[in-house]
Amino acid sequence: MSDISTILANLRRPRLLIRAARHGIQDYRRDRDLRRLINAVSPPSPEAALARLRDAEELAEETRRRGDAGYSIARHVDLLIAMMAELRLLRNHAGA
Repeated sequence: MSDISTILANLRRPRLLIRAARHGIQDYRRDRDLRRLINAVSPPSPEAALARLRDAEELAEETRRRGDAGYSIARHVDLLIAMMAELRLLRNHAGA
């Protein structure tokens, strides 16, 4: 877990993206959102979900930085929401 949490802690993203994601955490539903974001039939473990979300978020960040017309800010925020929520879930399971 420390590798994943370290990577996520070191993410440098625009403040507005992070703020938007923090506001969206309360509406996160893992069964619905993971299926859509990482094409999961059933929700994987939080650790596996974080790895897949991290890869998808890195791709979104690269697309944003290139100024690509295919960039979706809504998807990027959704990925950040999911990453934050899954990290919280992982930490809660580790502490239990």
